Formats: sequence, C-alpha cells, structure tokens
Amino acid sequence: MTNLFQAAGLEKEAPRPLADRLRPGKLAEVVGQDHLVGAEGTLARMLRSGRLQSMVLWGPPGSGKTTVARLLADETHLVFEQLSAIFSGVQDLRKAFDRAKGRRETGKGTLLFIDEIHRFNRAQQDGFLPHMEDGTITLVGATTENPSFELNGALLSRALVLVFHRLDDAALETLLKRAETEEGRPLPLEAPARDMLKAMADGDGRTILNMAEEVFDAVPTGARRIDRAGLTQLVQRRAPLYDKSRDGHYNLISALHKSVRGSDPDASLYWLARMLDGGEDRLYIARRLVRMAIEDIGLADPQAVVQALAAKDAYDFLGSPEGELALAQTVVYLATAPKSNAAYAAFGAAMRAAKEHGSLAPPKHILNAPTKLMQQEGYGAGYDYDHSAPEAFSGQTYFPDGMARQQFYAPDGRGFEAEIKKRLEYWERLRAQRNE
Repeated sequence: MTNLFQAAGLEKEAPRPLADRLRPGKLAEVVGQDHLVGAEGTLARMLRSGRLQSMVLWGPPGSGKTTVARLLADETHLVFEQLSAIFSGVQDLRKAFDRAKGRRETGKGTLLFIDEIHRFNRAQQDGFLPHMEDGTITLVGATTENPSFELNGALLSRALVLVFHRLDDAALETLLKRAETEEGRPLPLEAPARDMLKAMADGDGRTILNMAEEVFDAVPTGARRIDRAGLTQLVQRRAPLYDKSRDGHYNLISALHKSVRGSDPDASLYWLARMLDGGEDRLYIARRLVRMAIEDIGLADPQAVVQALAAKDAYDFLGSPEGELALAQTVVYLATAPKSNAAYAAFGAAMRAAKEHGSLAPPKHILNAPTKLMQQEGYGAGYDYDHSAPEAFSGQTYFPDGMARQQFYAPDGRGFEAEIKKRLEYWERLRAQRNE
C-alpha cells in the first residue's frame, strides 16, 4: 500500500541502507539459491508453468527468503502483502483476508507473506487453510525453524516447503563485489580481513552488506586498507547462529555425537567449540558426553563413563572458562577410545524379549525359599552355588522355563571387550560340557 511519504515522491530521496539498495530486482539476481532460482530451479520451473502455489520458505537469516517472496509477487502480478507473526494477531490476519477478498472481486490476486510463520499458534495456522483452498491468498511463509516440528500438518500438506541454504563464500563474495560497484570503490580491506569479514557474516547476506557499509563509512576514499585487527575493532562481532532451544541446538549436538562415534577428535573438538561459543549449557554437554560414553564406547573402555562423570564434576568445581577444558579433554578421550555399542544393543534386545515373552516366572531353582511352603513348592531345589563349582561356574540356566536361552550381549572384541569375549566363550564351552 502506498503511504503519503511515497505518494509525495520523497521516498527515492531518503537515505537507504546498502542492503536495501542492493536488493535484487529479479529472481536471477538472488545469490546462493541456484537450486531454487536458477534456470532449472524449483521456482523457475513453477513460474514457467504459470501457476504459483502456496509455500513455506525455510532457511537461515539473510538467505533471501523475503526478497524471493517479493519477487515472486512481482513476476506473477500478485499484490504483495506482508505481516510478521511476531507483531501480528488474529485481527491483523482478518483484515488481511478481507483485503484479499476485496481484491479478488476485482480480479486481483494476493501473495500474503508471513515472516516467522512458526510463531503463530495452531489455531492461527489453521485460519489460513480456507483462504488458501479457495484461492483468496497465495500464502508464502518464511521460517528459520524446521517446519516439520513447528507447523501444522494440515498447513504443510497444502504448501510446498522450499529449503534456502546458508550463503557460502562464493555467494558472499558476489555480494561484496556488488557493494563495491554500488559504492564506486573497492572495499578498503586487506585480503585476510576480507576473508574474515565473510566468516563473521556467518552465511548471512544482509549482515555482510551491513558490515561492508560500516567499513565504507569508516574508511575514507584513498585511505589505507585495514587489516584483520582493524576490522575486529571496527565491526562488532556477530553472535553465532545458534538457538539453544531449537534446530541449532539439536544439529550441533548431533554433529558432536557422531564425530565422537566416528573417532574423529578434531571434528569433535570443533563442534564442542561451536556449542560453547554459542552459549550452550555446559552441564547439558556434560550429560551428553556421559551418554556417548555409555552408548558408543561401553565396555570397550569402562573408564570412558568414569572420565565423562569426572568432567562433569570438574566443571561443577571450576566453572567457566577453566572447567570447559575438562569437557574438551573428555571429548578427546571419548573420540579416541575403542568403540562398542554391544551393551547398548544388548539392552535393547533384552527389552524387546521382555515385552515379547510376557510375565514368565523365573525358574524355581534360582528362587529363594524362606518358608516351608516355598520349599514344598520346590523353590531353590537343585540350585548349584556357583562359588562351589569348578571354575566358580555351574553352567545352569537362569532364563524362565519354556524360554530358550538367549544371547543379547555379543562383545565385538575391541578394547577391553576382547577380554570379555574370551571369558564368555570360555564359559560357553564349560556350559556345553556340563549340560551334555
């Protein structure tokens, strides 16, 4: 909608941030999303077909979601209307739907863009459905969160989910070159500082343009280019893209866990550092390390869980930042330890067997018989006391009557489990001999 400021023709004379001046004017100018806007991209094919369907744009900040939504409206001749789920409520949505209905009566369509659509509750999300189905609106929602977790299934079934990628170095470099063309001079940064600026942007196109504008404004034309140290002083460091309660949290702990499981101490330390730098709860990390020690190392190195618990105690005692070294040391220990999930798998198999076989009673020979009635019922009869048997091993069965002997635990022979495997094989030979 045109406001008085725009109608008076003053908008073009107003100062505009560099990021706004460089906003793409057509889909082909959007960087870093060739899988969507390239010649064979999803959106390009959709536009060629002449039909634009409702969609959810999922990706990190500064990846071009809002820009693409505006360009889609332009290329399909739809009226672009934007709302933010953070600042809008039910009344705002109703007014937007009413405006869209009014346009529809005059033959005009509406692209309703909802930024941060995951912030709407289920009832609000359901409110879009009838207007999407009857063609009143083409809904384009943008979200930084996984739609599978944050959006209603009914809404997702009516919308195409398009994934936007974090901008890589090549895409960020393209934006810097466009900024230099717009400003009419090279960015006054030494090459290492230029690389540092791209790293600080953390894949966010809007952020790198804002930081570039700071550099242009601070360094006069003809002045000496600034180095990494100068850039650090000039540009405030951007906080890492990491939300402790959402996708970033789960993605990074998954990366740490799988790097430890994969016996890569260097990658493990990197993901630990990313979590620490993002402000993750240190005791949460400690709890996950204990889990890794149990699940992925187990009895291949019985000291692994001891080390993980000691790291938790050390962090409790020292606090940050000194206690974080204990977490790092444990990450290295776990990553370099021999791996086995035999105990983890055995427990899962035993749980399945317990559910499948129901409430089978223990065999009577391993039951205590503290009363005469229990003795008369045969409790404890025929029990062989293992310590009195040769090799302290009787070879009796301890599974319920009517249930064949099972093998749940199968050590794989790595680390300390090599000794356990030998012991179990020896006992199995004795069992076979004594049950002949």
